[in-house]
Amino acid sequence: MVFKYQTKFLAINFLKILMKNRLLLSLLLLFVSNSLLISQKKTNKKVIKSEINYEQVFDDYIKTSLPLWQTPGLSIAVVKKGTIVFKKAYGVQSLETQAPYTTATLSTCASTTKAMTALALAMLVDEGKLGWNDLVVNHIPEFRLSDAWVANQISIKDLLIHNTGLGNADLLWMLGYSHTEIIKKMSTIPLAYAPRSSFIYQNLMYMVAGQVIKKVSGIPWDVFLMERIFKPIGMTNSFTNYSKIPTIFQKSSPHFKDKYEQNIIKNIPYITDDNVDAAGGVWSNADDMAKWMQFLQDSTKTSTGRLLKATTFAELFKPQTLVTDSEFYTTQEITKPNWKTYGLGWFQHDYRGKMLQFHTGSLDGLVSIIGMIPDEKVSVYVFGNLDHSEIRHALMYKAIDLWAFQNNENDWSAEFLKLYTKQNETRLKNENDQSAKRVLNTNASQPISKFAGNYKNETFGVATVGLIESKLEINLPNKIFIKLDHWNYDTFKGTFSYWWFDKSLIQFRIAPDGKVSEFSLDGLIYTKLNQ
Repeated sequence: MVFKYQTKFLAINFLKILMKNRLLLSLLLLFVSNSLLISQKKTNKKVIKSEINYEQVFDDYIKTSLPLWQTPGLSIAVVKKGTIVFKKAYGVQSLETQAPYTTATLSTCASTTKAMTALALAMLVDEGKLGWNDLVVNHIPEFRLSDAWVANQISIKDLLIHNTGLGNADLLWMLGYSHTEIIKKMSTIPLAYAPRSSFIYQNLMYMVAGQVIKKVSGIPWDVFLMERIFKPIGMTNSFTNYSKIPTIFQKSSPHFKDKYEQNIIKNIPYITDDNVDAAGGVWSNADDMAKWMQFLQDSTKTSTGRLLKATTFAELFKPQTLVTDSEFYTTQEITKPNWKTYGLGWFQHDYRGKMLQFHTGSLDGLVSIIGMIPDEKVSVYVFGNLDHSEIRHALMYKAIDLWAFQNNENDWSAEFLKLYTKQNETRLKNENDQSAKRVLNTNASQPISKFAGNYKNETFGVATVGLIESKLEINLPNKIFIKLDHWNYDTFKGTFSYWWFDKSLIQFRIAPDGKVSEFSLDGLIYTKLNQ
C-alpha cells in the first residue's frame, strides 16, 4: 500500500515537472513517437521478408544481370530440401543461330566433373577395392613424378586435393596428348613445391584418378560414371565427353569477349576436351544437374538405394587442405572469407556462418558453377556460354542468399562486375606498360631464316618454327599455330591461331657460337635440335 502511494506521488510530481517544462515534454513525445515508428518499420520489414516471392525476385535479378555481363545464354537450377524450387533458362545457345537456351541445352560441366570422379573413387572405397590412403603406385605402377621418392608417397586422396607438388601443366591436354602419354610425361615436370606443403590447382592428377578407377574396377572412367552413377540417378541426358553426345541433342556454343573491344562477343569453335575426362569431361544440362543436386542433398539416395555409406559421403566434404589466396577466386576480395579449403573435388569457405561447398568449371567459351550450403540443404547450378562470365558467381551467391538465408540485400552482380572490370583494366594497363618498354627500331641479331627449325621441350614435345611469307610461325602439336611479329632484338610477339588466346612474347637465345640455341614461350624453354 505504501509502495502504490509512493508510485502515484512520483508520477504526479513527474507530470508537474513535464507541464512546467514544455521542451522536455516535446522531447519525450518525440522519443515515444520515433520508438513506435521504428518498431512498426521493423514489423513491416519482417512481414515483407516473409512474403518474398523468391522465384520472381531471382528471375528478375537474372534478367537484369544477363545483359550487364553480356552473356548470350545460361540455364540455372536451385534445389532446396530435395525439391527443385527454381529451374529456368535465358538467352540463346548461339549468337549465330539465335536458338533459345533451354534447361535441356547441353553444356560442359568442366571441372565440376571432379566431384563426380571423387564420388566414383568413394564408391570403390566402400566396396573395399581401395582405401583413401592407398599409395597410387600400388594401383598404377607406371605412375611417376620428377622426384621418385615423392611419387611413391602420393595417396589416392592426394590425387583429388591439388597438394602433390605438381604445378599446372594443363597445356599437355590442350596439345592433344593421350592419357597414357600425359601420365608418362608427368615425370618430366619439375615439382613446384614440396608435397603437401601448398596448393596449386591442376587437372593432371584427376586424369590419374580416372586411370585408378579403370584399373581397380575393371571399367573405364567414362563407363563407370554412365552406368554406376548417371543411370541410378536418372541423369539420362548427361555424357562423359563431347564426342559421345548424339547429334539430336542441342548444345550450347562457346563465346568469347574480345579483349580489346569489350562490347564485341563472338562465337568461337569448340576445342574438344575428350582427353581431359575425369578432370572435366562431363556434359550435362540444368534438368540433369537438378537431379544431381537432389542426389547429393539426400546423401546419394537413388531409387535402388544409396550409392555411398554415410561416413564415406561425409568424407567428400571434409576440408583436406588449405587453399592459398593466389589460388582462390577473385571474388574473395568482396566475400572476404575467413578460411578457404579444398575437399574431395570441392572448394570450401565460410559464408554467413555456414560452410559453402562449391566449384567452378571453365573451358574455352563455356562456364559452369555449383554451390551448396549443406546445413541449409540449398544447392544451385549454373551453366553459361561466355568465357569466364562471372555472372555464375553472382547468381550462385544470390540464390544461396534467397533460399538459404531469406536475404535480398546484396547485389553480387554489380559488385562482381565492378571487380572483374577493374581486373581487366589492370591487365590492359600492364600490356600497355609492356608496350611502352619496347625498344623501337631494332633488328634481330640473325637473318630471320636462321630462327627456323625444330625445337623440343622435354615435357611438351616438338615445336617447328617455319618461315611463311617472310614471317616466322611456330607449329605446336594439335594444330596450334603462333604467328610471330618482330618486337625488338631477338624477341617476337606471338599471335595464336586461336584468336582468343593471350598474345605471348617469344624470346630466342643465341649460343656462344653465334647460332640460335633455344626460345622461351611463356616460361617454357624449347631447345633447338641439331639439323
